[in-house]
Amino acid sequence: VQLQASGGGLVQAGGSLRLSCAASGITLRHYAVGWFRQAPGKEREGVSCINDSGASTSYADSVKGRFTISRDNAKNTVYLQMNSLNPEDTGVYYCAAEYLGISKCLTNDYWGQGTRVTVSS
Repeated sequence: VQLQASGGGLVQAGGSLRLSCAASGITLRHYAVGWFRQAPGKEREGVSCINDSGASTSYADSVKGRFTISRDNAKNTVYLQMNSLNPEDTGVYYCAAEYLGISKCLTNDYWGQGTRVTVSS
C-alpha cells in the first residue's frame, strides 16, 4: 500500500497550489482521506478530511474558505486545492487514509510520505 503525496513547492504569499494524494494497493473509495501538515518546530495538525463518498468534508479553522478538499475515486486520488496561501501555511503536508472513515480522519491506517510547501512573504 502506498499513498503518494505530490504537488508541493515554493509559492509566494497569495498564490495557490494543488496537492494530490494518489493511492496504490488500496481502493481509495472505501477510505476517508485526510490532509495533515507539520510546520517547522510544531506538531502535526489536521488540515482537512473528506469521507469515502466525498459527500462530507471538514476543515481546520485556519484554512476554511481558502482550501478545498476533493476526490476522484475513479483515479484513486484525493486533492487539496490551496488558495490565498500565506507563510503560516508553510510545512510538510501529509495525506492519510482511514478505512471506512469511522473516526473522521482522527486515526488512520496508512500515511503518505509528505510533500513540502513553502510560502514566501
